[in-house]
Amino acid sequence: MSDNQQQARVQEINISQEMRSSFLDYAMSVIVSRALPDVRDGLKPVHRRILYAMNDLGIVADKPHKKSARIVGEVIGKYHPHGDSAVYDTMVRMAQNFNQRYMLVDGHGNFGSVDGDAAAAMRYTEARMSKISMELLRDITKNTIDYQDNYDGSEREPIVLPARFPNLLVNGATGIAVGMATNIPPHQLGEVIDGVLALSENPDITISELMEYIQGPDFPTAGQILGKSGIRRAYETGRGSVLVRAKVEIEERGNGKQSIIVTELPYQVNKAKLIERIAELVREKKIEGITDLRDESDRTGMRIVMEVRRDANANVLLNNLYKQTALQTSFGINMLSLVNGEPKVLNLKQCLYYYLEHQKVVIRRRTAYELEKAEARAHILEGLRIALDHLDEVIQLIRSSRTTDAARTGLMERFGLSEKQAQAILDMRLQRLTGLEREKIEEEYRELQALIAELREILANEAKVLEIIRAELLEIKERFNDVRRTEIMPGGFESIEDEDLIPEQNVVITLTHNGYIKRLPASTYKSQRRGGRGVQGMGTNDDDFVEHLLTTSTHDHILFFTNKGKVYRIKGYEIPEYSRTAKGLPIINLLEIEKGEWINAIIPIREFTDDAFLIFATKQGITKRTPLSSFGNIRNNGLIALTLREEDELISVRLTTGDRDIIVGTSNGMLIRFNEQDVRSMGRSATGVKAITLEGDDTVVGMEIVEEGMDVLIVTKNGYGKRTPVDEYRIQTRGGKGLKTCNINDKNGKLIAVKSVNGEEDIMLITANGILIRTPVDQISQMGRNTQGVKLIKLGEEAEVATVAKAEREVEIEDELDEE
Repeated sequence: MSDNQQQARVQEINISQEMRSSFLDYAMSVIVSRALPDVRDGLKPVHRRILYAMNDLGIVADKPHKKSARIVGEVIGKYHPHGDSAVYDTMVRMAQNFNQRYMLVDGHGNFGSVDGDAAAAMRYTEARMSKISMELLRDITKNTIDYQDNYDGSEREPIVLPARFPNLLVNGATGIAVGMATNIPPHQLGEVIDGVLALSENPDITISELMEYIQGPDFPTAGQILGKSGIRRAYETGRGSVLVRAKVEIEERGNGKQSIIVTELPYQVNKAKLIERIAELVREKKIEGITDLRDESDRTGMRIVMEVRRDANANVLLNNLYKQTALQTSFGINMLSLVNGEPKVLNLKQCLYYYLEHQKVVIRRRTAYELEKAEARAHILEGLRIALDHLDEVIQLIRSSRTTDAARTGLMERFGLSEKQAQAILDMRLQRLTGLEREKIEEEYRELQALIAELREILANEAKVLEIIRAELLEIKERFNDVRRTEIMPGGFESIEDEDLIPEQNVVITLTHNGYIKRLPASTYKSQRRGGRGVQGMGTNDDDFVEHLLTTSTHDHILFFTNKGKVYRIKGYEIPEYSRTAKGLPIINLLEIEKGEWINAIIPIREFTDDAFLIFATKQGITKRTPLSSFGNIRNNGLIALTLREEDELISVRLTTGDRDIIVGTSNGMLIRFNEQDVRSMGRSATGVKAITLEGDDTVVGMEIVEEGMDVLIVTKNGYGKRTPVDEYRIQTRGGKGLKTCNINDKNGKLIAVKSVNGEEDIMLITANGILIRTPVDQISQMGRNTQGVKLIKLGEEAEVATVAKAEREVEIEDELDEE
């Protein structure tokens, strides 16, 4: 070949444009020819080809099963030029009663299990069409649908099936294309048919009205759907998410123990892997209270048994299982399917509308086909009638004709017949000349005339078409309808947590400086006498320490106030429980805290009433009082609690009744007492007024509510502390310099905490390296204002007290004490 010829065959192309064009071709091929179902029959090409091939081979519901390998070979040989495993795996899923709500293939042999066991090889299994899948192909021979060439042009295959029931919603579909995916849940046949019937009678029906017929998804593995809001969102927009939960019962056993019995699983959950996951959580002690776990499932049904320890709460244990295992899953609905070859996200009404329009086309084409057949037969019968009316002449003409062609031509010319009529007369057997046979011809002709009139009326009247669709759908409903399997639980189940299943108990909540939060039972820490070494209370890094500690209830609202003056809210039980030495969970996993924002105050709230107030104190000595009811509705991304001045920070927040005395203490040992009514009630976004006048580098370290007969407890950085009767602090006017509460020196260090106590509490002190000691308050010396206090905790070199919190008194006291 010459150089000029070679150059002529070489084409220069833009590589980026070629890549774009090639990838688009590939993407469209995957979208249209592989991954997405057609809205009309709810089938992907591989499903459609399997059913068509089985029907073509005569492997139908009333015939014996045939080897799966024979079916797969037919499919890949004629219609689906891909691997045999792709076709066989698809056929297996069509035969699994835990995968399809209404199985389209009737399998014989091992077709896998809900435990994830694979099906036997296709040379061992047998299959045939199921009875309901026959309805997808009913009338396919009556010109109801269009055909296309197969991959090599040697065969013809259907573009879509007649689909005499709405398979897209009934069996659902799952598929991942390029840049898009579909996930349509299965539904109950009778409900979907009722929805189609309702739409056919009222084209303006709303989705809310359709949901009176179609309650929601109906999974083959049953289970429970929690709440209807996710269903409604999916039906209205085409996208949504529903929580699906296993069906569980708690059985009381004779010995006082309880057992958790699982009888139904969420859709597409692997039972064996679920049991393995539960066992793993029990081994790792992430779930405690299960003493035995076994699978008692058999051919009669599913049964997973978990025996519960006598002292464990089965409801709480079950709630933890819902949180940490696939006993509760989220099913993301994405109702994407092909409409006229284009992928579209459809709402519920659109899915039903396109199916109904397809059925109108099917009925019209079938009617037109039957009309053409009836008219052709009537045409033949008209010729036979003419022949019978002139029988002797016809016989004479035929006898006198030399050839068949001559006889045909003679009949056509003599009686004005068509070629087909003349041929029918020539083909007529002599027995048709009897009187009875002649009556049958007349009867058949009269019936055909009536049928032709009826078929023409159907084609001319859409109302008649809809009547036929309704009648045939009702017939399918009567034959195949069954009871709903998945129970839809009404009411407020929108949160994964179910508060009724969580026992109310006192807990300790800790939050570290670097933002790790956890909760523990309040009984975790035993009391020690003053001066004890303490126990390891928190696992922290070298640069982290516990900054906030409070006792509360699992059912209380926990308000988190940040240095930027914002407030966030979660429930006590939403804070995860960890062991005593665990670090905890980053607070940013629970709250939408912004960059450069950290928690500076935490307060538990039982109810947001109008007669209670929150009072605030900032680092620069500003205070503000706001009604508690102003904080009853807090968004996920927080709410402004107060407006801060430049370089100021929120230090403390307390709950008040509106007429209490307030004390505010500073790091240089000053303290002021004033009545909160000196601070007028303000809105959430207000800045506030001056609480105390600060001098030099002094800052506010704490604020407390004054109780009658209480003491003021102060703690310094170096672990010194004391109690001083509150009566030693006279009431002053808000905004003054205050009174001295402690002699500050290098030995005891600056104040880090000011607390109000009555002697019946325990005080918790946490050092910067995570050591915690719990001491009864009445063991701390009571001293006057102008003293430095006594040592409360032994600190190592360079160690400092980081956080101080009050807790309810523990009954048990450690017998073994460390000496000072």
